[in-house]
Parts: sequence; structure tokens; C-alpha cells
Amino acid sequence: MPGIAVTKSVVATEPGGRRREEIFVDIIEKISITFSSSGYILTSEIDGTIQMKSYLTGNPEIRLALNEDLSIGRGQGPVSGYRSSSGGAVILDDCNFHESVRLDNFDTNRTLSLIPPDGEFPVMNYRMTQAFKAPFRINALIEEAGSLKAEVLLKLSAEFASSITANTIKVQMPLPKYTTRVSFELEPGSTGQTTDFREANKKLEWSLKKINGGSEHTLRAKLTFSQESHGNISKESGPVSMTFTIPMYNVSQLQVKYLQIVKKFGTHEPYRWVRYVTQANSYVARI
Repeated sequence: MPGIAVTKSVVATEPGGRRREEIFVDIIEKISITFSSSGYILTSEIDGTIQMKSYLTGNPEIRLALNEDLSIGRGQGPVSGYRSSSGGAVILDDCNFHESVRLDNFDTNRTLSLIPPDGEFPVMNYRMTQAFKAPFRINALIEEAGSLKAEVLLKLSAEFASSITANTIKVQMPLPKYTTRVSFELEPGSTGQTTDFREANKKLEWSLKKINGGSEHTLRAKLTFSQESHGNISKESGPVSMTFTIPMYNVSQLQVKYLQIVKKFGTHEPYRWVRYVTQANSYVARI
């Protein structure tokens, strides 16, 4: 999984020209969910990685502590050679570690030790299918509205805390192949939203620059057809798919409890950045 959230230091040097000592650790999760037409979650999965990039001189040892109640392996048998005896709240199906990671204390206190290699690299990759709360709910409805016409109603509900903001949200919905024109109606006062009808592939697109947690957003679309529908119009439309990025949010609840640098840096402490980001991998709602 690419470390898209790991970025180079904005300030590369300290005053006086001294190189800035810092380390980035990002927990990146890509989630896949399929909703039924009635809104139930049919399938859900998280593919995650702990990504690291170090700008520390001297290659010091790094220690990362994860949730103490972390369990790895579902069912009766161990997975990847590890299984928590505590039956913790965070249960990963499986995981693997970078070759530089030492696991001497992992089974007792969930601490990883390593000397970071040059460049950006994945400390740990993991997968989780344990039930988790979906960050967005999608409600989609399409109904005939007279001869050669239909109406679409899309509603997005952000199910995360109001202190969190999602960005670069895009919703797509395939329409019946005989759709010729679409007119859109956004909520009054809507800002940072755009709509489009991709006539070549008969897709409705709805883009939102950002969404705050706890909010709801609605789009209405009026469709014009070139011929009568001879079947169930819902079966000729959808499914609705969605992409998004949510910084400083993770669904699995896997956390870096502390990031320790086993080296003294004199009078100045290195900068340590631990960041979280959640993205949609395959986020789909049936109609």
C-alpha cells in the first residue's frame, strides 16, 4: 500500500542551517464496504499499514507501542504466530512486519523495535474484517416520474465526530443507458459542491470539497430518457460508489500509543509526527 500520507518535512532545516531532526509515522487505512439496498452492511474489510519515514541522523533505534489489548488472528488458531490472550477489542485477522522490525517484546506488551532503513517503508501491514462503524451512510433512491422521466435522491450521512472533516469526496452512480439529460438540485446554501452527468458512460457524479462529521447532504437529480423503461428502473441503475479521505481518523482503533527514539539529541528533541488517515477502497451501496 503506498504511503501517500507520508510527506517530506515542510521545514527541512532549523535556524542556523542545522538539519531538522524528525520522524513521520502514519497509520493509513483503506476500507471496503458493501451496503444492501436497505442500508445493511453486507461486507466490510480494512487494509491498513503503519508507514514510516525517518529524517533522524545516526539511525537511532525506534520503539513503537500499539494497543495493549490488540489481538491478532481470528478463530481458534494463531495467525502469523501471534495471538493475544486478552481477547482485546482491536482484532486483526492477520499482519506482517518489515524485515527490520524486532518482535522480542511484541507478544508481551505490543511494542515494536526497529532501526529504520533509508527512505519510506511499511513497518506493518494488516487486515481486519471485524465489524466496524462505517464513516458514511449512503441512501439512494430512483423512481419513475412520468413518461420518459425519473428522479434520483442521494443522501450522505457522516457518522463520525463533528471535530473530524472528510475531504475530496466523490459519489458516482451509473444511470440507465437511455438517459439523455440530467438536471441537478443541491440543498440551499450548499458550497464546495459540484455535479456532472458523464454522458459517454451514463454516470452521475457528485463531488464535495469537504464534509464535517455529524452532517447530512442531499442531492436530487431529474433524469430525461430517450425511451420508456420496460423493467425495474432500479435494476438498470447503480450501484452507488464513493471515494473520500478522512485525515486524523481511523476505523480499526489501532493506535500508536507512544513513539520512542532511543538516543539522546543534546539540547533539542526531534520532532515526532504520528498521523492517521482513512480512505475508501471500495465503498459501494446497492440500489
